[in-house]
Amino acid sequence: MILGRTLESWYASYPLIRDLVALQETTWFNPGVAPVAQALGDVGLTAADVADASARLARFASYLRRAFPETECSAGIIESDIVPVAHLQPLLGERYGQTLNGALWLKRDSHLPISGSIKARGGIYEVLKHAEDLALAGGLLTLDDDYALLHSDKARAFFGQYKIAVGSTGNLGMSIGIMGAALGFEVTVHMSADARQWKKDKLRSHGVTVIEYASDYSVAVAQGRQQAESDPACHFVDDENSVNLFLGYAVAGERLKQQLAAAQITVDAQHPLFVYLPCGVGGAPGGVAFGLKLAFGDAVHCIFAEPTHSPCMMLGVYTGLHDEVSVQDFGIDNVTAADGLAVGRASGFVGKAMQRLLDGFYTVSDEEMYSLLALMERSEGLRLEPSALAGVPGIARVLADQQGYLARTGLDQQAMANATHLVWATGGNMVPADEMDAYLAKGRELLG
Repeated sequence: MILGRTLESWYASYPLIRDLVALQETTWFNPGVAPVAQALGDVGLTAADVADASARLARFASYLRRAFPETECSAGIIESDIVPVAHLQPLLGERYGQTLNGALWLKRDSHLPISGSIKARGGIYEVLKHAEDLALAGGLLTLDDDYALLHSDKARAFFGQYKIAVGSTGNLGMSIGIMGAALGFEVTVHMSADARQWKKDKLRSHGVTVIEYASDYSVAVAQGRQQAESDPACHFVDDENSVNLFLGYAVAGERLKQQLAAAQITVDAQHPLFVYLPCGVGGAPGGVAFGLKLAFGDAVHCIFAEPTHSPCMMLGVYTGLHDEVSVQDFGIDNVTAADGLAVGRASGFVGKAMQRLLDGFYTVSDEEMYSLLALMERSEGLRLEPSALAGVPGIARVLADQQGYLARTGLDQQAMANATHLVWATGGNMVPADEMDAYLAKGRELLG
């Protein structure tokens, strides 16, 4: 029995669950998606909140330039570029037996400075927001100061009175740990069993305490939350429910709008933008999607991609139960090579806030992610970690549903010929060479 119902009863009410349980690659376009003007109010946040987060990141730019010289070239702003993947696009068409119209691009959050993943957006923002709150309250800083003064022994001693804790599968922990330690916080990262050893080693090299668990992400988060609750000096970064994480990610929307304009790419009703976002617990893709909807309105279509073994957000939104149900409830093991996406229970906050703004969901197998990893390296010379490839099949999933989703949205063949498809590459630049070589070897073997 699952929440008082038999499995067959669930299948009768929600037929796609049968495919999820069978670990089949599955696509579902959300019939409940609503016009942005109607659905933005569900989130409980506004464009002003995102603008406030953006302004805060600008205030910290001088500090980041001092503390992390790799941000000098971007004037202390943590941002990634967009690149066309024109060599990959026809290869995907051959792989999936389709003509893939439109232009395929890649958003390289895989190469973000400091921690090399999308989590450098929300994770670092939340640490900076907490640091600013403490520094202003403690008289260490005023809003008119040059925040570079925080790169000092005095500031590190001040922040050393405080602690930060987080539960993570890896990349969020990296961002929180590296940023928190640089400021002087005492940081503890509670890591699930699927976290990569090199990520644990990297954190420890920065003086971060790493506590390992034999269980999955949910246990690591629960333990981190419990530690913080017992210590008033400890701030818990709640990946499942944090508004600050969400806002840090949302800043990406307006920045992408500027990047596309600079690349002379039009986004409007007749030039739609499709964005494919790998999803774990949902905070990062949810925040980015919110920012995109603010920036582009109904012209942007946000699709979440999850591993076949961890389809938690799709399950939650599809059933409408969100965090009340987990993939393990249905016997899905939540074991995947896409470690950053190995989450069994989705964020209830993100699912409920974004359920009318998310256009669709699909799942992709580990084998396909490995194959695409090798194909990306072969065609574009780009090396990404497995989870970052989850967004690549999205263009084929959308274009395969001409009679369903595209017909419902009113997008005709001309609009789709003008479309831009953007894969959000979430991580990979910091993967050690020997581990990346192993990923590539596996992918090349699968490709034959």
